[in-house]
Amino acid sequence: MPQPQDERSVQRGHSTYEKILQESLRSELRAVNAGLPRSPKRLSELLTEQYPHVVCHDGAAHSFKRSELEYLAGTLDTAEQEALELPMLIELGANEAEAYIICGGQVEEKIISRVLNMPVTCERRRIRVYRPQVALLRRKLRTTTVYVFSHRLATC
Repeated sequence: MPQPQDERSVQRGHSTYEKILQESLRSELRAVNAGLPRSPKRLSELLTEQYPHVVCHDGAAHSFKRSELEYLAGTLDTAEQEALELPMLIELGANEAEAYIICGGQVEEKIISRVLNMPVTCERRRIRVYRPQVALLRRKLRTTTVYVFSHRLATC
């Protein structure tokens, strides 16, 4: 016969069922995100490569279109090109209406503002965008942005 759980543990949302569910979700997200880059590269570095790319966790290469890199370079000064790491991450989660661009600073704000033709603000290292804006962003920057799937957005 199963042992009754500590009532305080259940109240805090730590039931065995929820723990199993969370672990399952983590492993599913790990599998879905296997195609993400192991580490980003700076725009300035990618511009010097004959075949600009990053290596993904699954061992595949993620290639960048030179036209996108040149578009970004034309938007940014030299210091900003050195600061911008690619690909930019678009975080998707439980809330299907919105997504977040992970931002390291003002460079990402400048790029996203320019592509969307509207002001955006980075709060807690994220820029909130909505699905139609994600579509516009991906249309313009298909190879310099990638999706990362997360369970965090359910609580943001």
